[in-house]
Amino acid sequence: MIKLLLNRLGQGVLVIAVLQTLTFFLVRLLPGNPFLGERKLPEHIMAQLNSLYGLDQSAWVQYANYWKGILLHGDFGPSLVHEGVQVSDLIAQAFPVSLELGVLGMLIAIGLGIPAGMLAAWWRNKWPDALIMAFSMAGICIPAFVIAPLFGLSLGMHIPGLSVAGWDDPLCAVLPSLTLGLVTAASIARLTRGGMAEVLSADFIRTARAKGASAPRILFIHALRSGLLPAVSYLGPAFAALITGSFVVETCFQVPGMGLHFVNATTDRDYFLIQGLVLCYGVLIVIANLSVDLVLVALNPRLRSQGAA
Repeated sequence: MIKLLLNRLGQGVLVIAVLQTLTFFLVRLLPGNPFLGERKLPEHIMAQLNSLYGLDQSAWVQYANYWKGILLHGDFGPSLVHEGVQVSDLIAQAFPVSLELGVLGMLIAIGLGIPAGMLAAWWRNKWPDALIMAFSMAGICIPAFVIAPLFGLSLGMHIPGLSVAGWDDPLCAVLPSLTLGLVTAASIARLTRGGMAEVLSADFIRTARAKGASAPRILFIHALRSGLLPAVSYLGPAFAALITGSFVVETCFQVPGMGLHFVNATTDRDYFLIQGLVLCYGVLIVIANLSVDLVLVALNPRLRSQGAA
């Protein structure tokens, strides 16, 4: 178990280092300049700004200074667009919003996807299975940027209390979290259906049915633990994707989360903010995948012996 944990941590550190290195150099290849506004600045002003933020140094010196600031001081650097504001302050303000939105979306996805997948597997090749899988396929195929405006027009404009923009009221979280949750629930339902269908066709399930075990006992006692393994494997990346991939949803509903900052930072060429957000996303994905690995080991003892080998 400890060996597995250390192995995953080592892989995670390597992934973050590679991701951050690629991001550092790729953002500097973007056309444009963070200091170019509506009018062109004089050359001496541009030179002073580049010197102030260390952008007049070579890329490798900037790269070394960037990691030095993070590792020694926990400093992500200043925002190049928001004058006098540190990247860490912007992330500290936006991350709780994105995290809350992601948790709500994941709760909706699990609450809808797993029961739907279990029912589809129990009535495999019958009309409930076909109906559930049809809705799941529609949820997978229809992107969030289509669902979000539809929910805003059909629900937000007609149901009192629901808001289509902002984050200043608890009900503001309903539509964006529902948009994220339904898209993820579709994938979870299909994975749960596949895992449960395989387990329900096993010999020990047929034996339990022959002994007169009830449907709830077969589903929840005999089949659920093994049948959820494919869905659990997907939950880690899915949870990270709900937070890191909520750019469109946060933009549609004007949620002040990290997705909105990422879109604006890319448009404004705010190098340090882009790097800080990517680093935050990378750490989040590594933690989510590590958590899923631990849950899988707890559900499947065979993985525990493989990790110790």
